[in-house]
Amino acid sequence: MTPSPSADLTVSTPRILRADARRNHDLLLETAGALFAQKGIDVSLEEIARTADVGIGTLYRHFPSRDALNEAVYRREVELLCDGVDELIATNSADDALAAWMGAFATYVARKRGMAVALKSALGADAELFSSSRRRMIAALDQLLANAVSAGLIREDVDSEDLLSAMSGICMASPDAAFADRTRRLVDLLIDGLRYRAASR
Repeated sequence: MTPSPSADLTVSTPRILRADARRNHDLLLETAGALFAQKGIDVSLEEIARTADVGIGTLYRHFPSRDALNEAVYRREVELLCDGVDELIATNSADDALAAWMGAFATYVARKRGMAVALKSALGADAELFSSSRRRMIAALDQLLANAVSAGLIREDVDSEDLLSAMSGICMASPDAAFADRTRRLVDLLIDGLRYRAASR
């Protein structure tokens, strides 16, 4: 029996709505992350919705509270940071891949600064969100360091935990007008130190 046009419409409409909902979800996360970085964590939810060109009701359907939005943006930032490791390794020399990730980490810390404070207040400093995020970053660093050590481009006595702590210390310095430039210089100094006494040098 040949389906009627109305039956076709009934079947296809949910798929269209799901795709549209996913687009709005991702757009809201991207927009919120950008606005948090530009204006701080206190930017209004109405401004986020307006900038994303969706209604405030759409925002609340995806993220019923500010804390829910903050957590989702935080998780997305970690995913963007860690999921790009394979591409970095495939498209750069091993030490440049590590340096690029370290630069991306500095950007990530700057963007998440206000989110982390707000989320620790809402969830607690020992929340699973923070421990799982740290595990993902350590795993990313393990991969990048192993690749660079194997290529003989950085020294062998480097520990992922120590390196993450060093980068965090650099990036969490009190921000001012020169924060971004200073952070880049310090990260460059750190990667130069990692290259010192590398097997191939």
